[in-house]
Amino acid sequence: MKKILITGKNSYVGMSLKKWLKNYPDRYLIDSISLRDNSWREKDFSEYDVIFHVAGIAHVSSDSKMEEMYYKVNRDLTIETAKKAKADGVKQFIFMSSIIVYGDSTSNMRVIDKKTVPIPSNFYGNSKLQAEEGIKPLESDKFKVVIIRPPMIYGKDSKGNYPKLSKAVQKLPVFPNIENQRSMLHIDNLCEFIRLLIDNEERGLFFPQNKEYVKTSELVKVIAKVHGKKVLLTKLFNPILKVLGLKLKIVNKVFGNLVYDKNMSNYKENYQIRNLEESINVSEREF
Repeated sequence: MKKILITGKNSYVGMSLKKWLKNYPDRYLIDSISLRDNSWREKDFSEYDVIFHVAGIAHVSSDSKMEEMYYKVNRDLTIETAKKAKADGVKQFIFMSSIIVYGDSTSNMRVIDKKTVPIPSNFYGNSKLQAEEGIKPLESDKFKVVIIRPPMIYGKDSKGNYPKLSKAVQKLPVFPNIENQRSMLHIDNLCEFIRLLIDNEERGLFFPQNKEYVKTSELVKVIAKVHGKKVLLTKLFNPILKVLGLKLKIVNKVFGNLVYDKNMSNYKENYQIRNLEESINVSEREF
């Protein structure tokens, strides 16, 4: 039986993984802790096989006053936690990084492959990248380090852009039909992937994603269908949005391009247990 400690007690991914692994009560014991105060430093990590580290600041901010906090939490706290895990004899340390280390989405098609060099465009992405660079040297035969760079994660109770898009779809009669592609990752696919990484005692850098790339307007159609709505897709606004995309980051977030080469996301066991339509059905019905 694997004993797992999740750091980030209230994190969306952490809580989702804990719920997912409870489907296998004879195979995993899961605890979770908050790192918001200093009490965690006194906790004995030696009883755990795996530390799943998701404690951190997850949203992107452009407020320069937040920069120091991002590095303190996303970088320094990650490195300190990994060092403690290694010192206490934990066998595997799993860190949730992000596709954001490669920068923002763009109006032109953009495919990330294994040769793509990370170039963060903000201190959120840079804090994640520096955390990766800080924990990699800690790896040894007895201490396996896993770094996961997921694309946009969505699902029941998810935060960020997906629930905002879902609410918009339920209100808007029309939506722009722009040709774009995004890598996305449903929370169930991510949780299953993490479970397999734990079972197989992996180490290294991983890029999980759904089987399908996602076009925003197609995503809108699927969401609308679940709610029994019809949304008219139109290219009428495309010229305006193209101009705005050069000036407004929110436009690129919704209609930009950012995908992983699908070969990067292959794994020896199947973790992509939900296709796009099924994942939207599950997510929206539970919303």
